[in-house]
Amino acid sequence: MDRLTPERRSRLMSRVKGKNTGPELALRAALRAAGLAGYRLHRKDLPGKPDIAYGRWKVAVFIDGEFWHGKKFDPDKATPFWRDKIAANQARDARADALLAEAGWVVVRVWDTDVRRDPDGCVHRIADALTAAGRASPGRSEPNH
Repeated sequence: MDRLTPERRSRLMSRVKGKNTGPELALRAALRAAGLAGYRLHRKDLPGKPDIAYGRWKVAVFIDGEFWHGKKFDPDKATPFWRDKIAANQARDARADALLAEAGWVVVRVWDTDVRRDPDGCVHRIADALTAAGRASPGRSEPNH
């Protein structure tokens, strides 16, 4: 049961940031430290507006909050509003992933808590996707085109 009034809940939820969150900033710093710069942020021209997009290599990265995207969500304990909200978020994620894949993009999704707990592991997942897409490993020069 929600103990907050609808007005207080609305005010509280309106303060939740949608971009440039702590996990995003931390992951971007870790990517730069690993030599994996060259990305753009929150590209509105791509499905789902990836948090980080490497356009040249077509790798899209999303940093998903565990609650908002359904990992730490128990629908049995939620009101119908929250069940519908999280289900809609998950459906939107699946649509974005499918549209990006159809356009030849590789999608990497990391949980916000994984960024906090193991930023290097997240960087390695992204580096692997970039390497598979043809990006030279950090520290190696890229081939001239």
